[in-house]
Amino acid sequence: MTNAYLWVKTLHIVFITSWFAGLFYLPRIYVNLADEKNPDAYARLLGMADRLYRFMTILAVPAILLGLTLWLGFGIGSGDVWMHAKLFFVILVIGYHHACFSLLKKFRAGLNTRSGVWYRWFNEVPVILLFVIVALVIFKP
Repeated sequence: MTNAYLWVKTLHIVFITSWFAGLFYLPRIYVNLADEKNPDAYARLLGMADRLYRFMTILAVPAILLGLTLWLGFGIGSGDVWMHAKLFFVILVIGYHHACFSLLKKFRAGLNTRSGVWYRWFNEVPVILLFVIVALVIFKP
């Protein structure tokens, strides 16, 4: 293992962790937005959600690029079944990220129709995805 590989791997883990922190917290803001009746509090929560979404998108880009570097540049998991499964779940994470944006647009437009309870369940999705991805990387089935 070269130092370059170890640095890329380290940065990948840090950016993934940071990105997921946003994926865990943004739907919690949505829970509050869905239940909020006070217009001032709603506007404040919406501003928090906007800023968090932008920040977690900035974190997602290097996380994905560093992962691609590990896979394509260093050949980690090339041709292995576990890597194909991991990539499938990574695509689901990217889809979840996009779904968060779609929901944010609905909150901005005042068109949310979902309850706080629905967002509590929606908030569990990245936990499950992260668990599956980490298990695939660790166990390499």
